[in-house]
Amino acid sequence: VTSPASIPTDVSLSEIAARILSLPSARNIVPYGAVNPAPELLPIKKLNRILASVSTRSNSVANAYSPSSGMDELRRQIARRLFESGVNAVSGDVIVTCGATEAINLCLRAVTSPGDAVAVESPTYFGILQTIESLGLRAIEIPTHPREGVCLDALEKSLEQHQIKACVFVLNFSNPLGSLMPDEKKQKLVTMLAKAEIPLIEDDIYGDLHFGAARPKAAKAFDSEGLVMLCSSVSKTIAPGYRIGWTLPGKFKPQIELLKRTTTLATPTLLQLAIAEFLESDRYSRHLSAMRRTVAEHIERASAAIADYFPKNTKVTRPAGGCVLWVELPKSADALALYDKALIKGISISPGLLFSSDEQYRHCFRLNCGHPWSNRMEEALKTLGKIAAKLVSDFD
Repeated sequence: VTSPASIPTDVSLSEIAARILSLPSARNIVPYGAVNPAPELLPIKKLNRILASVSTRSNSVANAYSPSSGMDELRRQIARRLFESGVNAVSGDVIVTCGATEAINLCLRAVTSPGDAVAVESPTYFGILQTIESLGLRAIEIPTHPREGVCLDALEKSLEQHQIKACVFVLNFSNPLGSLMPDEKKQKLVTMLAKAEIPLIEDDIYGDLHFGAARPKAAKAFDSEGLVMLCSSVSKTIAPGYRIGWTLPGKFKPQIELLKRTTTLATPTLLQLAIAEFLESDRYSRHLSAMRRTVAEHIERASAAIADYFPKNTKVTRPAGGCVLWVELPKSADALALYDKALIKGISISPGLLFSSDEQYRHCFRLNCGHPWSNRMEEALKTLGKIAAKLVSDFD
């Protein structure tokens, strides 16, 4: 279990994040950094054919503003797909957004004010921390188990000690730990927060990338009070460039509808219709099955390579889904120095200090495994291992 300070902390990631995230996409860079699925894993040709067909069949509609809540064709498909995650929803419950980032942003704006404290996992996705920073909020990092997610005892203690206005958690295959909260813990979490009347903003963007037989439930499945605000998108599974996301904001739907209208007004109509048509058939299920196999193989092989090539006492997570690995080097190693030296060798990674509001996890880094395994990827890990070993030996 991680051990953050668990006190309200101002977030100031902008400078370091800008430096790392401004890295241009290039074919010669081994893409272990940003979590972007490889183009060869995405249904690009199928989506292109659907786009051409939809634009021809629905020319006037496709070029008009969508309703702010989204096209009903897409909202119906999202509600239908949510049944697999245990959520009983209808199209009217769904608001379509410009990616999950906008969904989380809108949800936070609906339930917080500048200066408020928001509970997050530790470590947590830096995009969530940047959103908290941009809204003038403070983050409270909650100790998190690499297998089962947020420590509920630690969260309960933080609720007693601090005035927390919202929680933002990735409960299914978190980024960067890859943890999966068991369903019984999700139910306990929802009950705990409902008792305190604290909204849970649930980012379920990785839920469909499970390696087991069944998709894990969303915490929204246990919500009877409308306090769970479910957010997700197609960015990690179908089309990152389309920026199609959604939220089911429960009792906060009126506030989210107003914020959506006054922020981006609408999400591109043609892209919504294309995604709706892709989801309507069995294409999505077949595509996910192939994608899961590829990502699971990469995670398994990368884990073995880390065991072979990295310094003694290096630890790596064992996720049951998602597409990332979290690597913990010996404490003497500096992952930011590893990032700099790796980039010279044409390899990108995400250093651990990005995933904390107070720059913890300096000896950790995240790997993106959303690409087919190859000799090139293995050689990159071998190189990273050599650099890490040198950093450790130089310190010793």
